[in-house]
Amino acid sequence: MSVAESRRIVLFRHAKADWPQVTDHERPLADRGRKDAAEAGRRLADTEIPFDLALCSTATRTRETWKLAVHEFAHRPKTVYEERVYEASPGELIAVLNETPDDAQNIVLIGHNPGVQGLADILAGSAEGDAGERMGRRGFPAAAFAVLSFPGPWKALEPGAATLLDYWAPSE
Repeated sequence: MSVAESRRIVLFRHAKADWPQVTDHERPLADRGRKDAAEAGRRLADTEIPFDLALCSTATRTRETWKLAVHEFAHRPKTVYEERVYEASPGELIAVLNETPDDAQNIVLIGHNPGVQGLADILAGSAEGDAGERMGRRGFPAAAFAVLSFPGPWKALEPGAATLLDYWAPSE
């Protein structure tokens, strides 16, 4: 692949978590979260994006979300559990993505708010169709994802460099 071809990144917020008496990092998914994670996986599979890599927070709820979502995929990408994604700011997430090897064309990042929503807002210099309007109206609820594309190497990913192609959130 030449670096001029478009890369795609999906920013995927973990599904709804439960609030048992555990640390924030160890919070599991709620029943609704398990249902929404599987539905998000079906919707991601419908995009037919051939993911090369998944970068997933080490938190229990993100790992559970990814396990349920990826079960819906025909091809499972390599998954890296990255502790820096937990509680990361948009700038910290960009730094993680900038380190991605260029042989990975399409990535899904499974993380947390406010970082994931902030990153989607910051990266999207433009939007196709009504994706931006839908994302602006809904925000980034649990199990939502945004699909963005951008040209160039991962180290060139920066604010405004991407186009928001699609956005999905579970119905309330």
